[in-house]
Amino acid sequence: MAATPIAVVTGASSGIGAATARQLAAAGYRVVLTARRKDRIEALADEIKAAGHQATAYALDVTDRAAVDEFATAFRSLAVLVNNAGGALGADPVATGDPADWRQMYETNVIGTLNVTQALLPALTGSGDGTIVILSSTAGHATYEGGGGYVAAKHGEHVLAETLRLEIVGTPVRVIEVAPGMVKTDEFATTRFRGDTEKAAKVYEGVDAPLTADDVADTITWAVTRPSHVNIDLLVVRPRAQASNSKVHRTA
Repeated sequence: MAATPIAVVTGASSGIGAATARQLAAAGYRVVLTARRKDRIEALADEIKAAGHQATAYALDVTDRAAVDEFATAFRSLAVLVNNAGGALGADPVATGDPADWRQMYETNVIGTLNVTQALLPALTGSGDGTIVILSSTAGHATYEGGGGYVAAKHGEHVLAETLRLEIVGTPVRVIEVAPGMVKTDEFATTRFRGDTEKAAKVYEGVDAPLTADDVADTITWAVTRPSHVNIDLLVVRPRAQASNSKVHRTA
């Protein structure tokens, strides 16, 4: 009897990461949930197991390379890695942006993805059929005012995915990049504006049906579950109301 394939999801404590973990578990993977907030991922693992699926929680900061390397020792074979951990801080112009915010966004979005991917690549290769998903953003493909630091980090993550795909072609590992546009989750905008819920709400004000975490998770799960010879290099997903990073239809 074949072993249940394992999928690691980073940043699984909320939003897209949590939704992706639920959907991959329902698709037949044993999901390993990682995030810094241990209580959140343990509760999610319990929820997934109560639904009859397989899940394990592992508290992890993806920017801590020693911790990531220790985590990776648990895997000799791995089917899927979803690099979801990341996020945005602030919306200041380049002229006044806080370098500490830029540094933190780069460390989380780019170096965190690099750390986990490097550490788990041997297990993904060893599986004979591995998939790496890098959750970037439309911010990784176009600029917008007030997004300099986040845009720079997501461009870095996009280039990481594109370069890795070139470098490991011929190995049994796919590299998939999913780049969402406007997604309304419980925490993304609130974290970006440091808890200012009024500012966070304005991001989505008047927008008819922004994407949900489940929409993006569905897209990730679809890409992961394509036949092994099919690689979804880049999938950009936006709500219908959003034509570009700076062109959004608002009803009010």
